[in-house]
Amino acid sequence: MKIYLVRHGQVPHNALKQYNNQNEDLTEIGIKQARDLKEKIKNIDYDIIISSPLIRAKHTAEIINIQEKEILIDDRLEERNPGSLSGQSLEVTNREEYWNYNTTIQYGTSEYIKDFVERVCNFLDELKTKDYENVLIVAHSGVSKAFSCYFEGIQDGLLLNRGLKNCEIKLYEL
Repeated sequence: MKIYLVRHGQVPHNALKQYNNQNEDLTEIGIKQARDLKEKIKNIDYDIIISSPLIRAKHTAEIINIQEKEILIDDRLEERNPGSLSGQSLEVTNREEYWNYNTTIQYGTSEYIKDFVERVCNFLDELKTKDYENVLIVAHSGVSKAFSCYFEGIQDGLLLNRGLKNCEIKLYEL
């Protein structure tokens, strides 16, 4: 099975470089990014789209759904919840440590990284049991970091630079 993982288009908290657990929609730039991506993926013959339940991912999925296939929603694809960091600058944490799989530091009430990665890996384990040839998944930067753990291993545990940029796409084989 081929998995095409897409990160949603830009949202306000991306532009402001903030943590956010609000359910934001795309900015005008984010909409343009999704439209540009739609053109780039027009020759991918996907069976289904599976999206995070957050508005930004669902909106991106709707824009790029050139074949008008079914869009399933899976809560396990939701972004890592920053909890009490929401609304604060990314600079309030050591970003390397925040995205370090092996960290012992807990920032506020943010979702524990190992629980987050386990949630996403559980989704992928279940996806293996499905009979799809090509799946388009629309999710988040953090989810793309968890995908990299699943497919490439935890390695040194440093996940910060393993995430996708807005409307970037990456192919995995399951």
